[in-house]
Amino acid sequence: MTDESKPKPKLFAPPLTVPKIPEGEKVDFDDIHRKRQEKDLTELQSLIEAHFIQRKKDEEELIALVNRIEKRRAERAEQQRIRTEHEKERQNRLAEEKERKEQEEARRKQDEDAKKKKALTNMTQQYSGFQQRQDGKRGAKKQTEREKKRKILAERKKPLNVERLNEDKLKEKANELYQWLWMLEAEKFDFTKTLMRQKYDITLLQVRVQNSQRSYGQGCKTDSGCTSKRQRERKGQGQSEIDGNVDIYSQRSHLTTSARVGICSQSALQ
Repeated sequence: MTDESKPKPKLFAPPLTVPKIPEGEKVDFDDIHRKRQEKDLTELQSLIEAHFIQRKKDEEELIALVNRIEKRRAERAEQQRIRTEHEKERQNRLAEEKERKEQEEARRKQDEDAKKKKALTNMTQQYSGFQQRQDGKRGAKKQTEREKKRKILAERKKPLNVERLNEDKLKEKANELYQWLWMLEAEKFDFTKTLMRQKYDITLLQVRVQNSQRSYGQGCKTDSGCTSKRQRERKGQGQSEIDGNVDIYSQRSHLTTSARVGICSQSALQ
């Protein structure tokens, strides 16, 4: 047997019973309906009041938020304005400081240029005055030297009055001139020899100084003997050269003096 062939159970619904109304009491449906409407109205009014209260609260919060935003915006604008003013003042101070420094630098340069020009003018004037004084001294010195030379020549250059002299007087005059010329040549020789000796001493000192500087610069302490030997050799060479020059000059001077004396003697004898 299948399920479809089985008999299905029958469903039974309980019977509906109408509630019993207690006896002696009358039900007023209008009153119930009115009370329910009043209750609903009260709840609706409560909801409406709560809604308006919340809406008012939200509006107040929104207004407060807008006020805070506006206030914050105004504060930021004020801060930006103050910052801009401070920056402008700082830029103005920097510009004024820069201009002041430039003016001071220009003034300092002008003062320095003025001082340099003044110093240069003073130096030029001093140099001009010094040059004039030097020129005056040089001219006076030249004049003085020229006068001294003329005076010395006037003292030494004496006129020869030999027209009225006899032969003996002429011989005496020739002998006197010979002695005077010999004395002059001797003085000239002594002066020349002294000058050559001084030049030799100066040359020797220069050689010693150069050798000392060379040995000190090279740090040659062990070759002092060699250096002394070279110095002695150079000194000997310099001395031999000077002695040779002195001998040659002496011979020339002697020959010149002899020749002059011979000429004077011949002229005196004639």
